[in-house]
Amino acid sequence: MIEQATIDRIMDAAQIVDVVSEFVTLRRRGVNYIGLCPFHNEKTPSFSVSPSKGLCKCFSCGKGGNAVHFIMEHEQLNYYEALKWLAKKYGIEVKERELSDEEKQAQSVRESLFLVNDFANRYFQDILHTHPDGQAIGMSYFRQRGFRDDIIRKFQLGFSTDSRDALVNEAKKRGFNTDYLVKTGLCYTRDDGQLRDRFWGRVMFPVHTLSGKVVAFGGRVLKTDSKVAKYVNSPESEIYHKSRELYGIYFAKQAIVKQDKCFLVEGYTDVISMHQAGVENVVASSGTSLTSGQIRMIHRFTNNITVLYDGDMAGIKASIRGIDMLLEEGMNIKVMLLPDGDDPDSFARKHNATEFQAYIAAHEVDFIRFKTNLLMSDAAGDPYKRAELIKDIVKSISVIPEAIVRSEYIKECSQMLHVEERILVAKVAELKQEKATSPQEKKNTTDNQGRDNTSIQENPAIPESLPNAGNLEGTEGAGALQPTNIQDNRNNERGPLYPKELLIIQQLIRHGEKTIYQEENEDGSIETICVAEFVVADLTQDSLTFTTPLFRQLLDELMLHLHDEGFSAERHFIAHANPEYSKLAADLAEDKYQLSKYHSKTQTVIDEAERLHEIVPHLLIDYKMAIVEMELKEALNQLRQPSVANDPVLCAEVMARYKQLMEIKQQMAKRLGDRVIGT
Repeated sequence: MIEQATIDRIMDAAQIVDVVSEFVTLRRRGVNYIGLCPFHNEKTPSFSVSPSKGLCKCFSCGKGGNAVHFIMEHEQLNYYEALKWLAKKYGIEVKERELSDEEKQAQSVRESLFLVNDFANRYFQDILHTHPDGQAIGMSYFRQRGFRDDIIRKFQLGFSTDSRDALVNEAKKRGFNTDYLVKTGLCYTRDDGQLRDRFWGRVMFPVHTLSGKVVAFGGRVLKTDSKVAKYVNSPESEIYHKSRELYGIYFAKQAIVKQDKCFLVEGYTDVISMHQAGVENVVASSGTSLTSGQIRMIHRFTNNITVLYDGDMAGIKASIRGIDMLLEEGMNIKVMLLPDGDDPDSFARKHNATEFQAYIAAHEVDFIRFKTNLLMSDAAGDPYKRAELIKDIVKSISVIPEAIVRSEYIKECSQMLHVEERILVAKVAELKQEKATSPQEKKNTTDNQGRDNTSIQENPAIPESLPNAGNLEGTEGAGALQPTNIQDNRNNERGPLYPKELLIIQQLIRHGEKTIYQEENEDGSIETICVAEFVVADLTQDSLTFTTPLFRQLLDELMLHLHDEGFSAERHFIAHANPEYSKLAADLAEDKYQLSKYHSKTQTVIDEAERLHEIVPHLLIDYKMAIVEMELKEALNQLRQPSVANDPVLCAEVMARYKQLMEIKQQMAKRLGDRVIGT
């Protein structure tokens, strides 16, 4: 955890225009700057940067925030990685909490392994570009593959000579611990105790993490020797788990976000050639089946994935078995077969980006349709095999989480397979039931229910009484009614009251510490009431709390620091160590519209802070009106129930409650200035 004092220093140093300008060409417009959004394709600039607020915002796609959030989105880093990125840019030492001895030891080992890999990466590159064998053998191979020099340097490709201990000797000369050479897999120990290089005589492909660190290498031999493996890859280590890495993700992440699509290929050269052709949103599984960790990594950036295949039917049939995991993740999967004799590498070398993209758009097909056509062609004339393949296809449909999508696939497959739709529906339901009742699923369900129930008991969120519409006096029985459908949005932060609560939270973040009104006490002294105090008092008198947990926590912290010297709610939360608070505050602090130069000269603009005495009470009454309207709907629903309609006593109670709610609504509407039509 980074100390708050360090975060404050980073936020003070990080000038938003300076940071954004590294990636976006900006031009001044009034007091702000504007440029083309780096997060989506656009021709008309809609990305605004406000130096005074320290915020940026695209008013087309909605992405933005402060300098940290911009770097998070643009470089695809987490909150703390983005803070460290900015700290490095501005030369700020990052102070973190004290680690335990065990944590320090583990961190030291991991850092040492990364340092050794970084040394090896630079060593292999240096050999490729400066050593005679590197230029004559390694560089010749890459150029024969059609790779340009800039692409070779971009992907940090390298070469290892035929010497069996060249890397070992260079590492010793530089003072590296040989234990780390073995732990990273760069070297291995022979039976006689001697160290040997693992990758001798190969061109080198470094594997980068999402943040750009080298965790492993792939080495391709250039000699045609059947006794030597064509490719050798780093073994798993404390920093490398092949199931969690995707080759090329570091170079592809921004393009994936911008294009909202990821292409999945098999090998290193496929990725490199597609990049060189101008198609950068591509990653490789490096010859292994997709894992859940790799799928989740792709899903961070897009919901759309297209798998590119060559014409090898045996390989295709083997690999499509793993695609069900993509479907289960809720991703939109398409498949494209390249022309016979081509793989992504060779096809990319023949076409530019426009041609490549056009071919994909014309030939990619939905995965379920592709799988159906592929498998059913093998089962022609064999009813038993056909039945088994139908089960296989239905199994793929059954893992899709979205019910509407499943339904559409069932309809389409019913027509393609010539099977009655009801039969497919029944089979899908059967498969889902089997999965739901499996021992592991039962365990997961039980664990989740246990956690949820505990959370609800510890922090009940249903208010004890109905709000009395902004302290509406004289409304008989108003405070004694029980709201029945206001829920704690613990698992769904977009509950029915979320939009209303968000507007109040926006005022608290922008103006929480500012004065909303003053009143004179009996002794003649003046008491100042700020926005946060006003909101808390207004909600408390009606026994109300926000239904969104994040908003409750934010309000609690605001009240805790409200009277700190020089406190600013906006500043406090934008620079907060909690990324949820920081992102929310940055989003709510940004102004969506800016008055043009013409209107700025001809009109007087009333600042929002000058109208807090109007805005905040209006938002609170509007919030309570939403609660009352929810209660009215609930009362109407109860009256429609036979158990209520056929019970005169119960029906009279609900009718009385409905009448009270309507009276409250009428009084609230008068305050809001709305005309209410009776229902």
